[in-house]
Amino acid sequence: MVAIIDYDAGNIKSVEKAFEYLGAQTLVTREPSDIYKADRVVLPGVGAFGDAMSRIREYGLESVIKEVTSKEVPFIGICLGQQLLFDRSDESDGAVGLGILRGAIRRIPDTDAQGNSYKIPQIGWNSLKFPNKGRLFKGIDAGAYVYFVHSYYLDSEDKSIVTATTDYNVTVEASVEKGNVFACQFHPEKSSEVGMQILDNFLKI
Repeated sequence: MVAIIDYDAGNIKSVEKAFEYLGAQTLVTREPSDIYKADRVVLPGVGAFGDAMSRIREYGLESVIKEVTSKEVPFIGICLGQQLLFDRSDESDGAVGLGILRGAIRRIPDTDAQGNSYKIPQIGWNSLKFPNKGRLFKGIDAGAYVYFVHSYYLDSEDKSIVTATTDYNVTVEASVEKGNVFACQFHPEKSSEVGMQILDNFLKI
């Protein structure tokens, strides 16, 4: 069973439907007992870093997430769910993330050194590079396109956990993997066949 953590995140239904399309049994829940019993756990997310962390703490989910990620249960954060796994974000001054992985979330600059403008948030399809190709990307070639909607990007302290990147004014650390913990800045559930392959790979870990 795949537990999808419900803390009022915006993309829960599309994540649920994607896993069900792949044949997985899913449960959208914020009950600790359900999350502890799950074979796999998903932390989805759309919205602001600080607000999301406030809801996670309000629902008593911080300790649950930390306990699950400390075990061997495959865990994936999606979009804001990736960002929340880290320490802090430029989006929400003073807000403290889960700190399961080390690093900060930075705002994408809207101009480059040459004065060229970039639309923020970035909305659309970008191709992936694989600096340390991880298990999520088995059977997927470099250059594959996935769908992003974001204004912020990860700056991980440990670059060895970064499994995919893309370029949008800066190098966006688009996916990470450390032990049983996985995360994607992009939306695999909205990334067509490539995204379905990524989620199917997660189900097979």
